[in-house]
Amino acid sequence: MLSKAKKKLITSLAQKKYRDQLGVFLVEGPKMITDLINSGMKPEFVVCSDQWSTIGEIATLKIETVIIPSQEFKQISLLKTPQHVLGVFKKPGYHLNNNAINSSLTLALDGIQDPGNLGTIIRLADWFGITDVICSSDCVDVFNPKTVQATMGAIARVKVYYTDLKKFCQTYKDNSDNPVYGAFLQGESIYNQSLMVNSLIIMGNEGAGIRPEIEKFVTKKITIPDFSEKRLTSESLNVGVATAIICAEFKRQSLTML
Repeated sequence: MLSKAKKKLITSLAQKKYRDQLGVFLVEGPKMITDLINSGMKPEFVVCSDQWSTIGEIATLKIETVIIPSQEFKQISLLKTPQHVLGVFKKPGYHLNNNAINSSLTLALDGIQDPGNLGTIIRLADWFGITDVICSSDCVDVFNPKTVQATMGAIARVKVYYTDLKKFCQTYKDNSDNPVYGAFLQGESIYNQSLMVNSLIIMGNEGAGIRPEIEKFVTKKITIPDFSEKRLTSESLNVGVATAIICAEFKRQSLTML
């Protein structure tokens, strides 16, 4: 039986203020939960629907597990289509290691507001072997349930930091000779220049782009050219799609140098 206190806790995690106060976040779906557990993150407790066929796999991990009727599970799930299992995890705390970041390809996000976009960027960072994502303080919360779901488990492997992005960029410039790339509509094509793997890539807000106070740290403005052959086309790309294309070109060029 799921206690009223646990029900209240689970439903409260839809709101950032409670995630911050309690230091926990919600994860739904067997693959997501398995990925986090395999990465060393142990849930506080797990709730399973009685219709889930692999309950035994969780039970063997010696994690507090509550099994409830599927109808009751639907009432506490935050998904339109519940996946029969959810877990409450402690939020990880990461220490920003400037030396490690200076010797790798790192993403910095300036004011990303859409949970799906942030989750997608974290997922693609994982795909391209990028282990650190720096977020401005006003980016959407990485532990928002929609963001967590969009990462498809990558949140277990990619470290996400929230910081004063202006101060971070200043520190990066003071302690590194690496280039700082910024994505702009008016920039140099990513296909017409040599891209440095050890660098910082800044992606801007969905509507406003990179703020002027952050733009001043950019040493190379880059863009993804459109190939519409001068016919009417979309004004811009979704920030998640743009980040994927840019990261793919950085990694492609790094492979050709081997």
